[in-house]
This record gives sequence, structure tokens and C-alpha cells, in this order.
Amino acid sequence: MSRVGRQPIALPDRVTVQIDRNTVTVKGPKGEMSQDFNPEMSIRQENGSVIVERPSDLRHHKALHGLTRALVSNMVLGVSEGFRKTLEIQGVGYQASMQGKNLQLRLGHSHEVIIEPPVDITFDVPQDSRGTIIHVDGIDKQVVGQVAADIRGWRPPEPYKGKGVRYLGEYVRRKAGKAGKR
Repeated sequence: MSRVGRQPIALPDRVTVQIDRNTVTVKGPKGEMSQDFNPEMSIRQENGSVIVERPSDLRHHKALHGLTRALVSNMVLGVSEGFRKTLEIQGVGYQASMQGKNLQLRLGHSHEVIIEPPVDITFDVPQDSRGTIIHVDGIDKQVVGQVAADIRGWRPPEPYKGKGVRYLGEYVRRKAGKAGKR
């Protein structure tokens, strides 16, 4: 059996799951998510947990088993606790600020970049960070990761001075500059 797929998904307090054939709806304190899954996978709720089972040991079913269980688990975690990606800005004059709900970035372009948050996504720029830290919060792990990657894409960290937008704790391999003439 799949090591991931065989583990039951424990349901925290205040989280409810509705299963209708191959559609799973999860409701919690942070919001509600719904997703359709492959009809070959069997999803059932039992003793305060959700269990995903596969019909056979075919390679295709093994892959779907772990995937389905991981997606349902992320839904449960998202509506109960939520997900957060933290970005760090490095570079002289590079800065982020909030403009209502929108995120305003100054990244060395001729213009300021304004990013509107998608549904269920919030941005936060802590005051004590002086505009160098950005938090992306939401209930859908895939959307949070995609929005963070889109923000990073406006100015990825460059290898010579390390300037740009990076994930918090991301290692950027540095290169030596020109050696110069002797």
C-alpha cells in the first residue's frame, strides 16, 4: 500500500466533511473548499477521520491513492489552520507596502508593481520589517504557492549581488563578478 495513502486524515474540531460520490466538501473556521476527485478512489468518513482507499494495486491506482489522500489532507489543514508563504526582499530601494488590500512593490522597475489578491488570499507586510517581508496567506495550498511564485517572478534573486525577491530562508548561489585586468 501507499505509505501516504494508507494514513487516515484526522479531523480537527469545528471541521466538517461532506462526501458526495467523488466530490469532497470541507468546511472549517477559515472557510470552505470543495474538489472533485477521481471516481476510482473510495473516500469515506469513519470515527472522526477520512479514509481513502484504492481498488487495486495497479501503478495508476497507487499514484492516485497518495495524491487523493494528500489533497484531502491539505483541504482539511487549509480550512482549519491555513497556509502561509513568506517572501523576503533584498536590494537597495526595493520595498513592499500595502495599498488597501493590494500589494505594492518597488523593485527597480520604471513603475511600481501593484498585485491584487485572488479570492481567499491575503497579503501582509509587517511594519517592523520596513517593507522587506511579505506574507501570503490563504486556505488553498496550491493558490498560496502560485501567488508567492508570481510575486517572486517580478524580480527573482540574481546571483551577483543577491538582489531580488526570494522565499524566506532560500539559498541563492552567488557568483564572482568580473576579475578585471592585471
